[in-house]
Amino acid sequence: MYAILKKEITTFFSSPIGYLVVGLFLVVTGLFLWVFEGEFNIPNSGFADLAPFFLIAPWMFTFLIPAVTMRSFSEEKKAGTLELLLTKPITTLQLTLGKYLGAYSLILIAIIPTLMYVLAIYMLGNPVGNLDVGVTIGSYAGLILLASIYTALGIFISTCTSNQIVAFIASVGLCFFLYFGIEGIAAYSSLEGTTTFLSSLSIKSHYESISRGVIDTRDLIYFVSVTAFFIILTVWRLQKNQHTYVKKISNIAQPLLLFVGLLLINYAGSFAHKRYDLTQDGRYTISKPTKELLDQIKSPLIIDVFLEGDFPAEFKKLQNETRYLLEEMQAHNPNIYFEFSNPVEPGETTTQVAGQFNEFGMTTIPLKVKQDGKETTQTIFPWATINFNGKAVPVSLVKNVVGSSPEQLVYASIQTLEYAFAEGLNISLNAKTKRIAVLRDNGELPDAKIADMFRKLGDTYNIAPFPMEVANQDPEKALKALQNTFDLVVIAKPTKAFTEQQKYVIDQYIINGGNSLWMLDAVAIEDDSLRNDAGKTVAFPRDLNLDDQLFKYGVRINPSLVVDLYSAPLSVASGEGSESQYIQLPWLYRPQVPSLNTHPINTNIEKPVRFNYANPIELLESNNELSKTVLLQSSIYTKLEATPREIALAQVDIEPQEADFQAGQQPLAVLVEGAFSSAFTNRVLPDGSDKERFRESATNASKLILISDGDIIANELDSRGQPLELGFDYYTRTSYGNKEFLLNAVNYLLDDNGLINIRSKEIALPFIDTQKVSKEITTWQVLTIGLPLVILLIFGVIYNAIRKRRYAR
Repeated sequence: MYAILKKEITTFFSSPIGYLVVGLFLVVTGLFLWVFEGEFNIPNSGFADLAPFFLIAPWMFTFLIPAVTMRSFSEEKKAGTLELLLTKPITTLQLTLGKYLGAYSLILIAIIPTLMYVLAIYMLGNPVGNLDVGVTIGSYAGLILLASIYTALGIFISTCTSNQIVAFIASVGLCFFLYFGIEGIAAYSSLEGTTTFLSSLSIKSHYESISRGVIDTRDLIYFVSVTAFFIILTVWRLQKNQHTYVKKISNIAQPLLLFVGLLLINYAGSFAHKRYDLTQDGRYTISKPTKELLDQIKSPLIIDVFLEGDFPAEFKKLQNETRYLLEEMQAHNPNIYFEFSNPVEPGETTTQVAGQFNEFGMTTIPLKVKQDGKETTQTIFPWATINFNGKAVPVSLVKNVVGSSPEQLVYASIQTLEYAFAEGLNISLNAKTKRIAVLRDNGELPDAKIADMFRKLGDTYNIAPFPMEVANQDPEKALKALQNTFDLVVIAKPTKAFTEQQKYVIDQYIINGGNSLWMLDAVAIEDDSLRNDAGKTVAFPRDLNLDDQLFKYGVRINPSLVVDLYSAPLSVASGEGSESQYIQLPWLYRPQVPSLNTHPINTNIEKPVRFNYANPIELLESNNELSKTVLLQSSIYTKLEATPREIALAQVDIEPQEADFQAGQQPLAVLVEGAFSSAFTNRVLPDGSDKERFRESATNASKLILISDGDIIANELDSRGQPLELGFDYYTRTSYGNKEFLLNAVNYLLDDNGLINIRSKEIALPFIDTQKVSKEITTWQVLTIGLPLVILLIFGVIYNAIRKRRYAR
């Protein structure tokens, strides 16, 4: 066998054809990856990975490997030496393996120069070395396994004909069918279950799984078994003319039995399989909460993804990552079916479809695309819908970050991709299982001002107002109703003091394991009070009678105003009558607070959260058993202003002095968790309370979020009085992260299965250094294309020189 292997390699490199085939492979691949514009161009992709190479490699191998294998047995047949080989003192299997390993070794030699691409990506990463080694290793493993099947297939075809050209064309056709054809047939199959079965037969599905850095034993079994299938077919084909037991078996029955055995081996392997995620960030490992959701799906669930078409490289990345995630979900639960489609069907216009999407709140994204030197606008529909039990739940695939580059936008979107689908699955499977009480009767924000927030929450939770006046009349009745009905209490900017009975109801609700979201103003001041002829008003402390209760919970809101150099503008009308217009004034009482990324609640919120006349929160040590986490805080350039004090618009004319802003970062939103102690311990209980049912301390842990600004939940109204999206500034047309932060907060407070923790999953997509690329692209084009050819040329010269010298003796 070794002699056959050696002969194959020697014959290949003794002929110019061998160098031409390998050289052509390297040149064409290099041009597509480093020179030609298109989806395979690595420098233009913006990401420091070799995904384009491993996408184009199957195409290249479809032609390269048949060119190498076409002569293996065809030439022997044509020259009449095959019969002579079969009479040698080696078995047919040894002969086949010798030919196979010879051709396979040549393919591996052709792959080695592509390691230059790895070096190039390594050096062009931002920073240098920003390369996912696990993905690269997995991708090369997939490429080597793909080559094993193609080589075995090509060797088999070469036994069927004495014409090398026929062998080449037949091998190319069969490789193409096994990789692309079966997948295409599966896509158009309408029979239930056929799509999954056909996809499992396709090389493409198994190759793409490994090439993204996920090693699955099912894929390994597939590649090994299919390679063995064609090697055995080759052995049987060669034994056809020999006097062996094989002649007793029908030529049709032989391959058929072998094919059935192949299916059984792969079917058995699907029952006990292991998956190993080699990526450095574990991006293809589904989180435990997501798996728990997937386990709930007992009937077909269909996911339609409207992300199909000719996209820029960045959105191709998002498309691929979405497909990979859904494949992982489908691998965990085969009841999940997904399909990528272009929402704009023939005969429809993009504008018409965009209008239909907008009606369902699914906004489109206009992208500027450069093609053939021209810049055009392309509309993208970055949405998916989860269809289950007759209900469709939209899933946004893009986190639109204002002012971000396409690479940053896609990066932010991929970060939250699993959470977006998990949240959609949770809505589809468990919608309306939790109830939220919005407390009333203490001067809270009107319905119109909190409409957008609770409209969004209404997709997942049951929401109802809860009249706190009942607590004044019968606190025990109110407590029972609150405790037995609701999972979360929301207090949205009360302006009237709470009575002792109301405080008692809230306190015992918390002690009995209830969660709560507090949005309070310790200072009374509104923007509207500034819009008068004098342009000024007085800010004074607001007594809500909650200080003692919050003190017991380990926090306190001080009646001061947080003034921050990093702030949002205030819109004020200027001029009279029809000539009036709104101007933006720098208003330091509106802190813009970026997320800290220290907790699942504040992770991956790209837009800053806007506060309005916020107050500092003090973390007390009155109860060290409680865990306190600062979620949002002002910048280091902060000062505190005590109240009462006069606030005037004329303050915008005073240049702020940095020396005055030395108060440091002030907590504005705090999460408190643990077993709370009652604020009514060692106190006289309010009238109407039941002393027998009163609890001094909690037996179960609960969660409380305190935000020192009631306006954080308030949406603006348009000219017709209709609610706008929370966080959207009507006058500056700027969006803030208020809605996303509050949604995260509510989801965390109500989250029993830890879905919100998926938000903290970090996906480390490696970016390419675009400035370095623009400066050094020519150098790397020469190195990645020219250097492998130079090495190949040097190898050829040395090899042939040694060979001539050896045979000249």
